[in-house]
Amino acid sequence: MEKKIVIAGGTGFIGQYLKKKFLERGYKVTIISRQPHHVSWDRPTDIVQSLEGAEMLINLAGKSVDCRYNEKNKAEIFRSRTETTITLGNALLQCQNPPPLWINSSTATIYRHAEDRPMTEEEGEIGTGFSVDVAKAWEEAFFSISLPATRQAALRIAIVLGPDGGVMTPYKNLVKYGLGGVQGPGEQRFSWIHVEDVFRTILFLNEKRDLTGVFNCSSPNPVTNREFMAHLRTVMNKKVGLPTPKWMLEAGALFIKTETELVLKSRWVIPERLEKEGFVFQYDTVEKALGQILSK
Repeated sequence: MEKKIVIAGGTGFIGQYLKKKFLERGYKVTIISRQPHHVSWDRPTDIVQSLEGAEMLINLAGKSVDCRYNEKNKAEIFRSRTETTITLGNALLQCQNPPPLWINSSTATIYRHAEDRPMTEEEGEIGTGFSVDVAKAWEEAFFSISLPATRQAALRIAIVLGPDGGVMTPYKNLVKYGLGGVQGPGEQRFSWIHVEDVFRTILFLNEKRDLTGVFNCSSPNPVTNREFMAHLRTVMNKKVGLPTPKWMLEAGALFIKTETELVLKSRWVIPERLEKEGFVFQYDTVEKALGQILSK
């Protein structure tokens, strides 16, 4: 029988990486998207049909947070996560043979700004503010749907590093043009994960059929912003990197239409549940991750 998986919101950096990896393993991959040539969010019957008999559903859908948080964008960030999650839950309830696993994206930003201690699934403190409200509503929408035949796991994903796109493009450009010094104070924690370990986490959860709930999807070795930029300069063979103080980040964010929270919030997130269950990271240190990414 044909093995198949469904990736909702699968046209971005992470989704395209997952698609490639699953195709290499012989899966048929269906993507649900607003872009042409995919299953459309506006056709619920097609969504149900695509999910029938699938091995798993992976939901990454949501407007990028790399934008200014004006009222219009905030409403779209919120809606694009919660409504798509509810749509998928309703589709799964209509399936005769639903996928046994549904993995929904969440975000490590759900935790508070943390410079004092790491945040685990059990001991982590939920933060406040717009980004946290989005994350909480997203997870509430996901876990509000009771599915008798489908396990549910939410991945609180840290900043994803990988070749060919994602956040590495702007970071590499900063270093390339001599601006690869510390950003803001530099002591804020940078929790990250290599995109290959996101894929491997999904495979791990698929195999471990007793696992449900929330998982921190983050390397066990977060670094400070200062350390990350230093490693990146080393790998790129750039000795000098000018620092970017907070006021300059604020001005630059306004200019390129984004928010400084993406750089200045201290995310100190540890994947306690995954490690307790025996998951081993292929890229557990930032040196290994950057070495692989920049060798491409």
